[in-house]
Amino acid sequence: MITIHLQPHDPTRAEHTLQVQPGQSLMQAAVDANLTGIQADCGGLLTCATCHVLVQKDWLSKLPTMSSDEDGMLAFTAQAREPGSRLSCQIMLTEALDGLQITLPESQY
Repeated sequence: MITIHLQPHDPTRAEHTLQVQPGQSLMQAAVDANLTGIQADCGGLLTCATCHVLVQKDWLSKLPTMSSDEDGMLAFTAQAREPGSRLSCQIMLTEALDGLQITLPESQY
């Protein structure tokens, strides 16, 4: 099991900590945990941007390089794209991501 920390956009709200099995996407782990803040309308098919997350700077180098499809889809996020913007459906959870810190956007729509 690995631990993922997800901070709501509003810093006064409590952080969500998930214990998940490696080998699934961050989006799937969040959906399975009924986490509010990741909508995942397309179910991880990379055809929407409703699983947008903001990866904390220290973790960006641990993620695989963003594909051109993900890069293009990030143009459609409800919250403006930031340097740490990624689609959670494209982040496959591995042991190397134990402790990953994510901030959820204000809205997915």
